[in-house]
Amino acid sequence: MSLEKVLDADTVAVIGASKVETKRGFQAIRTLLDEKFEGTIYPVNPKEDSILGLKCYPSVSEIEAPVDMALITTPAKTIPGILKACGEKGVQGAVIIAGGFKEVGEEGKKLEDEIISVARKHNIRMIGPNTSGMMNLKKNMNLVGLHDVPRGDIALLSQSGNMALALMTEAKLRSLKGYSYYVGVGNEADIKFHEYLEFFRQDPDTKAILMYVEGMSMGREFLQYAYQTTREKPIILLKGGRSSIGQRSAGSHTGSLAGISEVARTAFKRAGVIVIENPDELFPAAETLSSLPHIKNNSIAILADGGGHATIAADLLTDLGVKMPELSEKSQEKLKAILPSAATVRNPVDVAGGTDSDPTLFADCADILLKDSNVGGLLIVGLFGGYGIRFAKSLALMEEDAAHRMGKMVRKRHKPIVLHSLYNSEKPHSLDLMRYYGIPVYGSLDVSCKCIGVLAEYGNFLRTYHPKAKFVFDWRAKAKPGGDEIIRKVREEGRTALLEYEAKELLSLHGLPVSKDRLAKTADEAVAFAKKIGKPVALKISSPDILHKSDAGGVRLNFSKEEDIRDAFDGIMKSAKAYAPDADIRGVIVSPMTRQGLEVIIGTKIDDQFGPVIMYGLGGIMVEILKDVAFRVLPVSQTYAKKMIEETKSFHILNGARGKTPYDKSALRKALLMCSEVIESYPDIQEMDMNPVIVHENGISIVDARIILKSEA
Repeated sequence: MSLEKVLDADTVAVIGASKVETKRGFQAIRTLLDEKFEGTIYPVNPKEDSILGLKCYPSVSEIEAPVDMALITTPAKTIPGILKACGEKGVQGAVIIAGGFKEVGEEGKKLEDEIISVARKHNIRMIGPNTSGMMNLKKNMNLVGLHDVPRGDIALLSQSGNMALALMTEAKLRSLKGYSYYVGVGNEADIKFHEYLEFFRQDPDTKAILMYVEGMSMGREFLQYAYQTTREKPIILLKGGRSSIGQRSAGSHTGSLAGISEVARTAFKRAGVIVIENPDELFPAAETLSSLPHIKNNSIAILADGGGHATIAADLLTDLGVKMPELSEKSQEKLKAILPSAATVRNPVDVAGGTDSDPTLFADCADILLKDSNVGGLLIVGLFGGYGIRFAKSLALMEEDAAHRMGKMVRKRHKPIVLHSLYNSEKPHSLDLMRYYGIPVYGSLDVSCKCIGVLAEYGNFLRTYHPKAKFVFDWRAKAKPGGDEIIRKVREEGRTALLEYEAKELLSLHGLPVSKDRLAKTADEAVAFAKKIGKPVALKISSPDILHKSDAGGVRLNFSKEEDIRDAFDGIMKSAKAYAPDADIRGVIVSPMTRQGLEVIIGTKIDDQFGPVIMYGLGGIMVEILKDVAFRVLPVSQTYAKKMIEETKSFHILNGARGKTPYDKSALRKALLMCSEVIESYPDIQEMDMNPVIVHENGISIVDARIILKSEA
């Protein structure tokens, strides 16, 4: 069902209406009246005749007119019955304020399941429960109770009422920007994050979507909808619950499980979402992206009235991956003609005191820089806005003239300007004029650099996104009959773990280069197999009950002599039985020793929020120590496989550090694509680990492999 009757309702019933000023049922009605809600309000309370001059109804069923949406402010245990009555009345939407559902434990989850069942039976769309409410500021429908929330073109979704309050306060105090909608998403019992994206994508009055997220119940669907939305409107997101303590807090607050931080971060970025790590940068980034054109070439110029700020800004932007190109000779000559001889006319440009008596030079320089084809955007840092305060009052008018000119430049050139001003807190009129033209102004150099940086990041996405990368699996499209047979056999034995040789057999069906192993049940067989292999061998225990072979003393390496192979076989069996006396031991795997190379790991798992993901990084024992790994949500393309490899620190080793021959990156990329194919082919797979994978100068070798199936087919 459409969210229109929920987010854009014409009639609202306030169930739990009250005359007590501290109660939510009073505050909601008062705010709707004070802010002149364009629709009709129906208070519902069986004990009152009227509240704030409005007729009060004993129940929603006795309201004589149709009702679009109900704001329910009563305790959790009353919600099922109230929802049933709303459904019978034909109410299409509900905002449920109460907590006490899945965020508090099993009993709360049962209650939440009950209200979901009632809502679905009666076709009611729910916001919450455990929500701070919602606002449609275009229609003055304020169901939160906060006053004087600034109106604008940013839609806000938040799983924290306090975060929402902070963001609204920041907009009110520091900006000319405001909000079109606010939704406290709460537990996502019914309406999910991705459904809000679709609504706001189609809303003509929303230019950007700002989000605070702790967990998502349908993360992959969110990525699919985000990928469609970000081509038209930017999404700016801060993810809470990155640390183990943060995850625990998120769970108690919203009832949502926070996933692996790195998985979430890379998944969001791949969908074009601008991920913010610092809460202080969240609203400024949204303000910037909703106000200014994006940067089309990842290149900006810095204009400064002091070398220190220019240097720091250049460092910060370099860290953000933004380029600072050389200015054209024509631009440099024009700058030399208007600036003092001591000025620096290369990028960053330092006016060297040239603006002290004439701050309109800022506009002259900005015009030259924005006309330069190498420059995609401009960051101004330093004193602008403060010349009339620091030097002479007469300079304030010149600053205002410069502000008008620069504001018009942004519109004419379709290139952004972001301003850092040391005098931002003084609130001079020239800075208000910059904001009037949509140019953000910040007192923090870090925030200013981040804001010009997100314009470049968003531009990079729009320039490079692939229209077919939709985060959608073509399940089982490339499954092999032999692979299905392996999984069927494992299921019939009541196992969820494939034996190593079974895992390798499955991988080999999809073209992955696994070692040619043999399963020996006696020492004699082990010796015979080693002779057939014809080179040094490794011996490894084979048991569905021993997944970590090394921990059980179940791995012995590099044997050629018959006597040594027998001793290794007997030693492995003895160690394994001591480690797990009741283990089902199938024998010992005999594998050819692999030639030397670089050890890496490739693994997959089912993430709680985003479904199948893949991990790549430095392998062997080093993966646990260095954690030099990269994640992607599956499926991956060749481009994303390449990016995964390149973003690890060990990439420099693959390139052939200190004059060594480079390793085969092409074979490694191919292996990542094949792993993606395996996971897409067999939905039964819960986890898959290949560690180590040895990368050679030519080709790779998969030495060990482990596959775990889901508990149920």
